[in-house]
Amino acid sequence: MQSCGYVPVPLNGEDYIELLPERWQAINAYGIRIKHRTYDDHELNPLRRQHSGVMEKKGLWEIHHDPYDISQIWVRDRHHNRWITVFWKHLHRVGVPFGEMAWDHARDQVPGGTEEQIADAADALLRRAHDGPSPEEARPAKRSRRDRRVAARTRATTHGRPVPEPPAAEPAHDDETDTDLAKVVPLGLFDPLANPWRRP
Repeated sequence: MQSCGYVPVPLNGEDYIELLPERWQAINAYGIRIKHRTYDDHELNPLRRQHSGVMEKKGLWEIHHDPYDISQIWVRDRHHNRWITVFWKHLHRVGVPFGEMAWDHARDQVPGGTEEQIADAADALLRRAHDGPSPEEARPAKRSRRDRRVAARTRATTHGRPVPEPPAAEPAHDDETDTDLAKVVPLGLFDPLANPWRRP
């Protein structure tokens, strides 16, 4: 430590949780609610409607959440010095993980909707994002006169025309007769101590 200032150490799971954004909330009978999402687990039963012991935060519980994955949150249990992983109640409704941005967008699409309706809207949004636009959505609503004329001419000229046969496969070449081989250029060895800015 005195010679280099710090020792790089890989983070473990608890270090990752510690670095996530935190919020302080009560644990109610239904669980924990964050942005119209309910998180609940049987491990919260002894903590429901209880004081956390942190007087500076008025007895609220420390909760860490990942804004890029809303599927779970972590509650710090100071009595047993551990983290409790609590999953979203409607996680089964959406097949892929997503973040706060997709949730907020789906919530805007269903103003005043229930948690289940917002979850279904988020699932539909993620499916559309994965599948891409449908042919009806990709086609412009109203085409210009020129576009319609080009499409009509294309249909008229291709109607009744025989479909061309695919080209026949070329015969395999013998190795002895193939003289059009490329010249092999060997690569030089990489020298990590060489100056990369020096011109050869």
